[in-house]
Amino acid sequence: MIDPKSIAARALPESDGAAFDAKPVPSPCINVCRMTPDGSHCEGCFRTLEELRAWRDMDDAGQRAVWALIAQRSGGARVLASD
Repeated sequence: MIDPKSIAARALPESDGAAFDAKPVPSPCINVCRMTPDGSHCEGCFRTLEELRAWRDMDDAGQRAVWALIAQRSGGARVLASD
């Protein structure tokens, strides 16, 4: 199983628009491509099926918004509070 704290730690800075001023938004994919048992999101990158399908066609703002959702899904707020 993927450690949610590790993806949350990556997602928080990635969702900050300032990090991408001069470079493309990186993909959240970590090559662990399987859906949760309830089908809500990928166990590796925490994206929904719709987010996975749409990623290539999203603009930078849309991709940053997905990173912010990943931070929420993976417990990013709790990681910050506990560190």
